[in-house]
Amino acid sequence: MASTMSVKLACVMVLCLVVGASLAKGAISCGQVISALTPCIPYVRNNGAVGVPAPCCNGIRSLNAAAQSTPERQSACNCVKALAASISGINYDLTNKLPGMCGVHSPFKISPSTNCKSVKVK
Repeated sequence: MASTMSVKLACVMVLCLVVGASLAKGAISCGQVISALTPCIPYVRNNGAVGVPAPCCNGIRSLNAAAQSTPERQSACNCVKALAASISGINYDLTNKLPGMCGVHSPFKISPSTNCKSVKVK
């Protein structure tokens, strides 16, 4: 019985190390991207008629701060690209102006044809 408990404890420790390592790398999930950018959706769907909401700019700034490495930027790019593709009636010109309007330089353009593998940290 003690050996079974030791094996379970060892498995939990390995799981914690794996999860901890991925968190330490600062991996960005698509869930984080969606959560951060959801406040921007009314703006890009309504041709800017509603004005840029403050939570939209806060989300853009937080994603920019979180994605510091090339893999993180590429991951964020893929998530943003997928999110944009799922929004009907999106205005891509307006979407690509948003980061600048929020004081952020975006390392990629958002479009269905964006090659996220080409996104690099400068």
